[in-house]
Amino acid sequence: MLRDDLRTLWTEPRPPGTPARVRRDWVLLAAGLGAVVLEATLREDVVWRPVAVVFAVWLCLLPLWRRTRPLAMVTLGFGSVILLQVASLVAAPREPVGLHTGAVVLVLVYALPRWGSGREIVLGSAVIFAAFALCAVTDETPAVEQFAGLVFLLLPGLIGAAVRFRVAAREREWEQVRSRERERLARELHDTVAHHVSAIVIRAQAGRVLAGTDPSAAVEALEGVEEEGARTLEEMRAMVAALRDRGVGAELAPPAGVADLERLVRAPGGRLRVDLGLDGELDALPPAVDAAVYRIVQESVTNAMRHAVSATEVVVRVTAERRTVRVSVRDNGQRTGRGRDGYGLAGLRERAALLGGVLQAGPGTDEGWHVEAELPRARRESDGHSRPRPRR
Repeated sequence: MLRDDLRTLWTEPRPPGTPARVRRDWVLLAAGLGAVVLEATLREDVVWRPVAVVFAVWLCLLPLWRRTRPLAMVTLGFGSVILLQVASLVAAPREPVGLHTGAVVLVLVYALPRWGSGREIVLGSAVIFAAFALCAVTDETPAVEQFAGLVFLLLPGLIGAAVRFRVAAREREWEQVRSRERERLARELHDTVAHHVSAIVIRAQAGRVLAGTDPSAAVEALEGVEEEGARTLEEMRAMVAALRDRGVGAELAPPAGVADLERLVRAPGGRLRVDLGLDGELDALPPAVDAAVYRIVQESVTNAMRHAVSATEVVVRVTAERRTVRVSVRDNGQRTGRGRDGYGLAGLRERAALLGGVLQAGPGTDEGWHVEAELPRARRESDGHSRPRPRR
């Protein structure tokens, strides 16, 4: 069991999407260098002052590469600690060599489990323990203080591991949300295609029956087959990115759409008044877009009911334009300043993106929480998914 866990740790890859350098890295460097200058100037008991200053500046520079090369930075940082400790043993100064600013090395301890691979974590931990063991052996410090120092040294590493685990768990949850949304789209695709294919079969059977007695009626039936097939292809292209090798359900219940919004906003039990406004030609929307509009309004209104502080009204507007459908849901509650979307909104973002649209959510400029979405009525020509026109 333990051997399997160690093998799993050894083969653990680095986290994806590691940033090379961000603004706070330069802030950390500036703060470290400023602390070095102040400490070297104000402290009178600094041993080997030039060496201590150079050593502290070196440690302040290493965190710049802590994400991209965590093992190398830990090795350079704690390897320098080991070399300085050995030099202190040889020269035997009266006081420890170094500045308190050297505590910046704890940032490297945090970065090792946060950004390193499993192999780097194991090797880097060995270097850290070696440096601590050498300092513990050579210093005349009580065992209790040494144990407290070890805890203080390892605490940033534990925090880094916890942050890494939390981020990975959240990514898995988001992936599950995206997968569930794709499953819903795949089910809707199944229902849409089943409906259109049934119509195609009926028209084809009618054309075959009429072919011998009324050729013009047979030609008209074939044109209907072609038009129905083109409509089916359009819907399939709009949602094909959501398909996965998983069961999509055999029931043919049509998904809710714009026509069901009146019933949705007037459902009993809601604590807020919902003002629904529909504008434009919303009767002939593609099924995928129709269902997406309903889901956006449903999720947004539900979130307002649950989370809007001191809100009394939710304003819903669905506007159909020539090429797009716009959805706006706004409440008049207090601005919450939430920095993250919930998993429901994450699924809606995924659905809008799969349909070629966009969805934005966040605090309003004056009050409440706003959700804005724009969905194309059909796939754009640039996508290579334009609907083929029936030949007459």
